[in-house]
Amino acid sequence: MALLISVAPAEQGWSVRSEALEADLTFERGGRAEAAARDLASRLAASGRSAEVRVFLRDGAEAGRFLHPARAWAS
Repeated sequence: MALLISVAPAEQGWSVRSEALEADLTFERGGRAEAAARDLASRLAASGRSAEVRVFLRDGAEAGRFLHPARAWAS
């Protein structure tokens, strides 16, 4: 099962949440939050863990979903 990474609006900007993080990350802009989430997912995939990024709009609707499968050659 893929590790979930979510990007969603927060009181002060946008947050990135995941069990892979010790604490939520907060960004002023949604694009920066999404880029950080996708980077985290890529690093997890490179280390052998599948990850899924879900991006949500301010109204709660899902804006996008990106799958990052574990790389078979990861050690």
